[in-house]
Amino acid sequence: MTDQQPQPADEVLDIVDEQDRVVGQAPRGEAYARGLRHRCVFVRARDARGRVFVHRRTAQKLVFPSRYDMFVGGVVGAGESYDEAALREAEEELGVSGLPAPTPLFRFLYDAPGQSWWSAVYEVRCDAAVSPQESEVAWHAFLSDEELQARLPEWDWVPDGLAAYRLLREHDAG
Repeated sequence: MTDQQPQPADEVLDIVDEQDRVVGQAPRGEAYARGLRHRCVFVRARDARGRVFVHRRTAQKLVFPSRYDMFVGGVVGAGESYDEAALREAEEELGVSGLPAPTPLFRFLYDAPGQSWWSAVYEVRCDAAVSPQESEVAWHAFLSDEELQARLPEWDWVPDGLAAYRLLREHDAG
């Protein structure tokens, strides 16, 4: 089939160095398998009541399947800006259109054994009813900050999202 959608592992990503400078490109599957540093976005989505969108990833995800996350987001495609990726990923994962541009908050380097990505953290308000992407989201809810805090020790969270969340809490407090 010539009109078939590219598979997630085939998506081409920019490969970056320690200073977030593009040094090459590789398919996502290769970047993951070889531990090549690339770019990701994390978007904290809040509803009109200020609650945070929390979800459990599907079992089919290439990275951190079936784990919980307090961000929507994903990889930044080759040639795509962080801002473009943040809006695209937020709308895709929440299943909405017409979101305002997510507000950039900060960037950090997530570096763990075999995994490394420059991460841009954003926030967006989503007043629309969400219809999360079934291929990405197995379960979801909007939780208050207190409810989210109570779940941190109870649920199996994605480690990069947890790192971003801790830095975001410091950012919010500062």
